[in-house]
Amino acid sequence: MSEPTEKPQRLRVVVADDQAAVREPLAAVLGLSEDIDVVAAAANGNEVLTAVAAGPVDVVLMDLRMPGMDGIEATRRLGEEHPEVAVVVLTTFADDDSILGALGAGARGYLTKNAGRQDITRAIRAAAAGQSVLDREVQDRLLATVRTKAPAPVKALPDDLTPREREVLALIGRGLPNRGIAEKLFISEATVKTHINNLFAKAAIRDRAEAVRRAIEAGLA
Repeated sequence: MSEPTEKPQRLRVVVADDQAAVREPLAAVLGLSEDIDVVAAAANGNEVLTAVAAGPVDVVLMDLRMPGMDGIEATRRLGEEHPEVAVVVLTTFADDDSILGALGAGARGYLTKNAGRQDITRAIRAAAAGQSVLDREVQDRLLATVRTKAPAPVKALPDDLTPREREVLALIGRGLPNRGIAEKLFISEATVKTHINNLFAKAAIRDRAEAVRRAIEAGLA
């Protein structure tokens, strides 16, 4: 007799958007996923902080432009008060200030509202696992911004990065997601995540946005 299969751990998600016409259908759709529970819906940053304090919460799906406390400030506050909670931005806006502001505040993912359900659920799962997912449009804007900004002091990459870790960093710098890196290098996504975790730790890289910048500075992208 086979042993019962253990059910996957369900992720507890807060959906934040000031428009009920967006917030409520999005919460309903995400609730159909076998591993996601939408535990609260919020119309602004203050409601997000209240919902997270009542917790537990794993991920906040965060709109940026909300009345009162906006999504960037709420993301920053979450990083200070609840660093265990990951933030994935889902917004209409893909301008430089919004992207850099959100990522600088600590968001692990950034999607535009063109993203489909699979893209959103994938980003939520990745964020809960400590990984970053950026919309392709956001990746392209970020790459363009980094390349055109006035040069900052270059922080050298550590000598103990392996050749494979440098390859992975180069592909991050070119805008490839984990799946694209795995296909390019003929390895599994799990192995890609291991390489990313190792190189981030060795090079003191906080997030994917910084990884893109460091790859460009090092001439890898």
